[in-house]
Amino acid sequence: MCGLVAQYGAGDAGELAPMLDRLEHRGPDDSGTLEIGGNWLGHRRLSIVDVEGGHQPLRLADSSAFLVGNGEIYNHLGLRRLLAGRQLLTRSDNEVALHLVDRDGPSSLARLNGMFALVFAAQDGRFVAARDPVGIKPLYWARRGDTVRFASELHAFDPSWQEAVEPFPPGCAWTPQGGLQRFASAVPAAGTGPAPANPIRGTRDVLVDAVQRQMMGDVPVGVFLSGGLDSSLVAAIASRYLADKGDQLQTFAVGTPDSPDIAAAREIAAFIGSAHHEILYDADEALGALDGVVRCIESFDPALVRSAVPNYLLARETVKHVKVVLTGEGADELFAGYSYMREFDDDADALHDELERTIDGLHNLNLQRADRVTMAHSLEARVPFLDREVIAWSMRLPAALKIPGTDEMEKQLLREAFAGWLPEHLLWRVKAQFGDGSGARDVLSDAIVVDITDEQFEAERTAVDPPLRTKEELAYYRVWRAWLPDVDPTKTLTRFATA
Repeated sequence: MCGLVAQYGAGDAGELAPMLDRLEHRGPDDSGTLEIGGNWLGHRRLSIVDVEGGHQPLRLADSSAFLVGNGEIYNHLGLRRLLAGRQLLTRSDNEVALHLVDRDGPSSLARLNGMFALVFAAQDGRFVAARDPVGIKPLYWARRGDTVRFASELHAFDPSWQEAVEPFPPGCAWTPQGGLQRFASAVPAAGTGPAPANPIRGTRDVLVDAVQRQMMGDVPVGVFLSGGLDSSLVAAIASRYLADKGDQLQTFAVGTPDSPDIAAAREIAAFIGSAHHEILYDADEALGALDGVVRCIESFDPALVRSAVPNYLLARETVKHVKVVLTGEGADELFAGYSYMREFDDDADALHDELERTIDGLHNLNLQRADRVTMAHSLEARVPFLDREVIAWSMRLPAALKIPGTDEMEKQLLREAFAGWLPEHLLWRVKAQFGDGSGARDVLSDAIVVDITDEQFEAERTAVDPPLRTKEELAYYRVWRAWLPDVDPTKTLTRFATA
């Protein structure tokens, strides 16, 4: 897990090195830069796999091409077998991407199962920038004439470039000759295949495989355990996997002392046998962290900020114990976990379309929060529900199976698939938004707006389009704008439908 900066086209390396310095939190263990073929690559490294020669930029044996990458390629061992005859220099999972792009071009990135943002540059002038199909890992770019800059976070860009910055589109690769080209979609083409014969067993098997696949690494892997269904299932699977290896899973929960999430997570941890850590916070601590959180997640959406504050506090403590955590992000988008999706109870096709829409939008909302709050503390977050195989399986399921009956709950199929893996009453616990279940809404929403008058709100709410919806959103927007004075939010941000 890392941070990267790159530039296509001649430029002043003196301007690019400070961009990389602004991403030190994403990779405090190592850094590397390179000028090649008239282009520039820079990398900050967080060591997850202890590989000799894992320093980036990664290179071909003859130094004719290099790559900087942020993320994990979970199927890299299988891909290495496809690269027989080529000399790989390290055990780095990102090295397979370097060789595939060099040998087969950017379309070969469709073979990768993982989360990644990467930039490839060669002595002969070839240049490729790409991002994983879901947009799990961040990448931004800014274009000025024949010069194009790339970076992992918005604030890496100099103020003079911020106005031009946009998110790099997931599932796409860019080359100077061909421009943007899509190599994969968030929902794989396999999603149009025949309906599975055994949806309950298949759902269990595909998620178990994904969690086990994402346990890879040479450092301990923990789980953010919110007490909700999704993270609890991930923790239960990971705990069994480690127990079979004679090891114990570490789980991490956050909340106010009397929050329902803390109580549920504590009971689940006892049930699965994890070494459990609780991070408790109060109103003063949450408010004290707020400005830093808004700057960290690079968003002012109220729902995103409220959920980010406890996760930020959680990550700050978690990194003292592990370098990698698994989370439950993505389950609601795959298995129709949001209450409003009951509105599609008589139109399965419309539900399927809505699920695709929410998956396509994750990169600028929940995944942006998940990446930033963890990487702010040099902690890697992985999202097994958004594994390519899990997405493909889920979207092959008839959408009608995801519509709960009158007496059923959201994600009924997912709950049935893991009967016995969690305490029964928690397996069937009603969903709570994380910012609510962890207590964040109670300590933030009212306190943050006390100094904003009605007149100030009316005067400032039209600073963005669409206008700011609440005083709380204005308070967050003020912090965001001071941090990123020239970024255009209409180009770079997505906001939830409700504040």
